[in-house]
Amino acid sequence: MRRTALLVCATLLTGLLPLAAAGTAAGADDPAPVPLDRFEGEVPFASPPAGGIFTWGGDADDPPRLALTERADAPEGAKVLTGTYDISGYGGFTHDFAFAEPAHDWSASKGIRFWWEGHGTGKKVNFELKDGGANGEASELWTTSFTDDFTGWKQIELPFTSFVYRTDYQPVGGIDQILGLTAMWGYGLTLPVGISGQFAMDGVELYGKADQSLRASVTTDSAVYPVREGGTAKVAVTLGTTGSAPLADPVTVTYETTGGTASIGADYKPVHGELTFPAGTASGATRTIQVPTRKDKSAEPAETIPLKLTVTGAKAPAETPQIVIDAHGLPYLNGKLPVKRRVADLVSRMSLAEKAGQMTQAERGAVVATPGDIASYDLGSLLSGGGSTPTPNTPAAWAKMIDGFQLRAQATRFQIPLIYGVDAVHGHNNLVGATLMPHNIGIGAARDPQLAYGAGKVTAAEVRATGVPWDFAPCLCVSRDERWGRTYESFGEDPALVEQMETVIQGLQGRADGTELKRNDKVLATAKHFVGDGGTTYGSSTTSSYTIDQGVTQVTRQQLEAVHLAPYQDAVDRGVGSVMPSYSSLDIAGDGQGPVKMHARADMINGVLKGRMGFDGFVVSDWQAIDQIPGDYASDVRTSVNAGLDMIMVPNAYKDFHTTLMAEVNAGRISAKRIDDAVSRILTQKFKLGLFEKPYADTSGAADIGSAEHRSVARQLAAKSQVLLKNADGLLPLAKSQKVYVAGSNADDIGNQSGGWTVTWQGSSGNITKGTTILAGMRNAGGNVTYSKDASAPTTGYDVGVVVVGETPYAEGRGDVGNGNDLELSDADKAAVDRVCAAMKCAVLVVAGRPQLIGDRLGDIDALVASWLPGTEGDGVADVLYGKRAFTGQLPLTWPKSEAQLPINVGDTTYDPQFPYGWGLTTRTKVTKGGDKTLRALSAEAGEAQKAHDEKAGRALVTRARLLVQERIGGRITPATAKPFADADHLLLTGRYGAAVEKLRAAYRAA
Repeated sequence: MRRTALLVCATLLTGLLPLAAAGTAAGADDPAPVPLDRFEGEVPFASPPAGGIFTWGGDADDPPRLALTERADAPEGAKVLTGTYDISGYGGFTHDFAFAEPAHDWSASKGIRFWWEGHGTGKKVNFELKDGGANGEASELWTTSFTDDFTGWKQIELPFTSFVYRTDYQPVGGIDQILGLTAMWGYGLTLPVGISGQFAMDGVELYGKADQSLRASVTTDSAVYPVREGGTAKVAVTLGTTGSAPLADPVTVTYETTGGTASIGADYKPVHGELTFPAGTASGATRTIQVPTRKDKSAEPAETIPLKLTVTGAKAPAETPQIVIDAHGLPYLNGKLPVKRRVADLVSRMSLAEKAGQMTQAERGAVVATPGDIASYDLGSLLSGGGSTPTPNTPAAWAKMIDGFQLRAQATRFQIPLIYGVDAVHGHNNLVGATLMPHNIGIGAARDPQLAYGAGKVTAAEVRATGVPWDFAPCLCVSRDERWGRTYESFGEDPALVEQMETVIQGLQGRADGTELKRNDKVLATAKHFVGDGGTTYGSSTTSSYTIDQGVTQVTRQQLEAVHLAPYQDAVDRGVGSVMPSYSSLDIAGDGQGPVKMHARADMINGVLKGRMGFDGFVVSDWQAIDQIPGDYASDVRTSVNAGLDMIMVPNAYKDFHTTLMAEVNAGRISAKRIDDAVSRILTQKFKLGLFEKPYADTSGAADIGSAEHRSVARQLAAKSQVLLKNADGLLPLAKSQKVYVAGSNADDIGNQSGGWTVTWQGSSGNITKGTTILAGMRNAGGNVTYSKDASAPTTGYDVGVVVVGETPYAEGRGDVGNGNDLELSDADKAAVDRVCAAMKCAVLVVAGRPQLIGDRLGDIDALVASWLPGTEGDGVADVLYGKRAFTGQLPLTWPKSEAQLPINVGDTTYDPQFPYGWGLTTRTKVTKGGDKTLRALSAEAGEAQKAHDEKAGRALVTRARLLVQERIGGRITPATAKPFADADHLLLTGRYGAAVEKLRAAYRAA
């Protein structure tokens, strides 16, 4: 995360600088400048909580390199602060005041200034202040910027009035969102990205005299005031002061209704006048301006009445508030009409600009500072990228934020509501305190369609309760190579397994006909990423340092249909409302096209998805994905829209996209018919969601977020997702009477066990959200547990050891093997396993998004469990460890012996895994006994169940046979046993129960 800065105690430095900087003319009434940094050595390079200057960045290469350098041309003294940088993510430096010292009071000054050596790069440099809070790293951030468009030394003056509250990131919850200036903790600079540069800085100081307009402000309670025709809008005007001090001088507010699209007299009664807040008025005082509207008999779109405010003696509102007379009487507003008719009526009335707006999706962070753009560009959608959250990150703050965005959409002509989307891929994972399910790979291991449905149901309820009606989930990728950083987003390597778990769509959306979407506990689902993202070839990616993610999927037409396309037909049949194409390219053997980015493949989106499959929802692009299509921006827009994309996710480039899309239509390169089709598809889902009738958040379900009932579903899934790979001498389940030695990096880390896409995009280690770690779950289960993370505590006197190891969080291509990752345990985890397993009988739990190569230690491990990424409910893992529930999970992926084997999947001609697809021991007391004769009988019964289409009986018979065969194989897994065993699981999932048992018979005979 970005960090900003603070400065040393100004009172200690006041005498160190001249009264005014060289070359700066101070005003007659201006006080002497207050020095902050001279960079002569009085401020050290140090890290919090000590006072001083420190660097930071997105990764190891991003922090700049700083030095105090003697320069003959130094504007102040003999030395300046110099630095070099080459930043790919983000980076900069901060000056924090020592946490043990009091904060500073800058409220008497006009602003902050410093000398900067320019190099004419034309790049912006962001400058931040730290205001309020407990210390320099727990304070509000306020930001402004200056442009390096000059050469040589220049004194940069930044008046405090130019700083705005940071909306994309705050290190803590909102304090008061007022730049009080009475408790300042420092400053910081974020350097330009994408260039290799150097800089020099000197003489940081406070300058000028603050006036009342800095300490007092006038705000309105809203920027938009929708009102029914004939109603009266009430605009509350409120005075606020720094530190809630009474006004020193009077403040006047002159107001008048002027301009807009409403007609004076016919639509409203004009008003004008003046409000006065006398000297001595307390902060928080409010006055109300009323604007009456009038009724007529016509059906009309919405009309606007701007209320112009002129403020003297205080800072004026950032925007002119607008009264909006609601649209009324038009057919599309009639909820009793069929959706199709409402859509047709609305589309027929819309301009090209309004249609282009509906096809545009922006990131919330891009419009927070300029929310008026929602109406100016008729935006149809906003999203939160991973980790893009309100401050504070609470359900109430989410609802308030989204309601504020929806209010802006009411200022448009047809008041078309926004559809807000989030990546809730394992619960409402951006929200702290939400119920986090196991990631999809764990759901695939659980093999329980009803629980998958329950996971979707809980997720939908928690997401919708915060005002979000749209979820970018589920991922229907069929993961074929564990080196892929998105492996855990897949239900497994077998398309038949993925299809089985698509009940999650009904959990999210409700009925396939969409009639339940308007409920307050349902959301629109998104099938992603169409198509083939799980089959990309290792080494084919050209994105950043990724090795496989966003690469090329090379397949025959038959492979494409059988493996990657199959889950999408099922999703369409289930009524999924939206589909997101993949970043990856598709290279179909023999089609003559070579690798083509999926966002550009009209044959697949228009032809297969919308045509052959009959998908009638809308297609939304991935994050900035059209930028990866070869050609200029106009070509990217034209190609993607003509290929069948209906809404384009352009997080920060929404203005450029909107303008370019209209230009392409006006030039005839995109047809009006294509635009109308796209807009109709989007509006259809908005009507189905009930957004026109209820655009604002229904928070009645917010009390259930993270509730015991919801966590119970996640706990059951976590338990059923645990795959018991080895269990020598029945070590598991544990007895509560046993003394258990617990070790390993993932035993007591809620962040690690939740994985990527948790609170932030990449996720992170540590106590980042509410939940129960595996260690805490074991203690809750009544276990007699001692914990030593690194296994450094004495190991004598214990009955059994449990070592919980695995991965730390990552997401997407940053988790690709070869991009700083591998499939090996960390050195610390290996050491913990070795130490514990040498001292006692041991069980090793692998908490990871994919298999880990553990074969060289397998002989020393008595019990091995694939725990995947179980989410926030570590109690579920403890339930199977202590026998409250039986181990029943099965491998959704083939567990390889070595990385050299990859990719390795069920159905391969050569198949020699560590553990085959479908493998999973049980701790149930009853396992079918017998031999080939028993299996032959089970095969006959399974064949009859298949003929009768009796899925319950067929599954039960195959499971009995599987457990019998696993017991026979034991630890002697060979290619001759592994291949038919894995094939049997695929046959089971496709309903061929008799054939599945016959494959298991072959595995039995080969054992």
